[in-house]
Amino acid sequence: MHNNKKKTAVAAGGSPLRRLAIGLLRLAGWYVEPFPDLPKAIVVGGPHTSNWDGVLGITAGIALALHARFMIKNSLFRWPFGWMLKKLGGIPVDRSKAGGVVGQTVVELSRHDRIIIVMTPEGTRSNADTWKTGFHHIARQAGVPIVLATADYRRKQVTFPLILEPGEDLEADMQRIYECFADVTPRHPEKLSRPVKVLFDQKQAGAHSGKH
Repeated sequence: MHNNKKKTAVAAGGSPLRRLAIGLLRLAGWYVEPFPDLPKAIVVGGPHTSNWDGVLGITAGIALALHARFMIKNSLFRWPFGWMLKKLGGIPVDRSKAGGVVGQTVVELSRHDRIIIVMTPEGTRSNADTWKTGFHHIARQAGVPIVLATADYRRKQVTFPLILEPGEDLEADMQRIYECFADVTPRHPEKLSRPVKVLFDQKQAGAHSGKH
């Protein structure tokens, strides 16, 4: 287990924006684990239960100099916000095109020697019944690993607990991902997606019974 008294695992320095991100994480007492040395990956972030998750994720990414990208529907890349979305790493996607998001993301991965694409398959609403599995299809077709990024609000840690080479058994892979997400405490546990919450509640019940 990481020591919560640590600041960040990343070295200071770099651009003013990176130094600011590192300073904010240190001030808030968050530990950020170094990102795995991978040229390409699909990063699945979570658990997603609060708008603060996005703020924390972006700040951690800047502190790690990750230069992560994310797919956004192309209709949002209009003036006056289009330039800002591109600056933040947004890649426009036309959902009406053949292949949809999966096909276009696979093409985008093939165009670069080094690229990290972040996805949040739980969706943006709380208590989601199911996950979107497009990220798994993208990783399989592109031949890149899936890296889990988790934020534990109790320990104040951002970590990357699993590097998964996606296989043919989607359900088995998803179960491994759910298990990892259930190991951390989100900002609002009551808003966890259903597949994760079932496991989270079981782990909490087991931990509580073990104390008696």
